[in-house]
Amino acid sequence: MAISDIFTNIFGGLSTDFRKKNFSLYGQWIGILTIFLCLALGIANIFHASLVIIFSIICIVQGLVVTFVEIPFLLRICPLTDTFVNFVKNFDENLPRCGFYLLNAVIQWVSLTVQATSLLVVAILFTISSACYALAYFKKQEFLKTSLQVNDPNDDSLQGQVNAHIVRNVL
Repeated sequence: MAISDIFTNIFGGLSTDFRKKNFSLYGQWIGILTIFLCLALGIANIFHASLVIIFSIICIVQGLVVTFVEIPFLLRICPLTDTFVNFVKNFDENLPRCGFYLLNAVIQWVSLTVQATSLLVVAILFTISSACYALAYFKKQEFLKTSLQVNDPNDDSLQGQVNAHIVRNVL
């Protein structure tokens, strides 16, 4: 599978998700973007000579936890404890995800009391993601996951076969 096929799949799925006008999908895509920013900005801010180091480490951990919340396929392929898997599965609805992201946002907003850093971007994105899930809940929109999610490997449908093929090629 060529890189162009992967980008076509990602952008095609992104386009399909945004046409659905469901705020839980917007929250998920913002959450996925936040994963990369948490890791990058957490590492970048770890070199401060102040208490920002603590918030940087927390940011990195938040990025890793959000990875498992937003990409549940990883729960199946990574060796994790049952406790952690059950913890992550608690966030399979709009309201729990709203609270999860709001808690993460508050933690990063508190980091501003120590020193204003680029962790502000992470706090803003966590807040926006929380707001998207809250809007989905209050508008009574169904909790949806992105069309890029990998289906059950035993799925005999065409979409399941395509997703399984993509995963095999990536792995």
